[in-house]
Amino acid sequence: MALQVNEESLKHGVLTLVVTLVEVIQEALETQAVRRMEGGDLTEEEQNRLGEALLELDEAMDQIKADHGITDSVMDLHRGLDDVVNEVVDKLINPQRWAQEAQKEST
Repeated sequence: MALQVNEESLKHGVLTLVVTLVEVIQEALETQAVRRMEGGDLTEEEQNRLGEALLELDEAMDQIKADHGITDSVMDLHRGLDDVVNEVVDKLINPQRWAQEAQKEST
């Protein structure tokens, strides 16, 4: 039995994943940049260059999403990743509550 793969769907999915991961990394970079600016670690020139670079990256990502029609797919995947991260963080912050819920489900 041969495996049937829809090449267009595969490309769409892989590109959506890559763009979403770049956006997640971009958010981390932006958070780090704000911390460095607030900490006084960057000169005014470095702040300007960093701001311009992040803005250019944001514009490039928007263009890629628009060109390939993946804006909604990226938003959906990003939202799903955010939900997973929020759940993991909640489990780390509230381990007893999660243990109690797991125990209730097993009975």
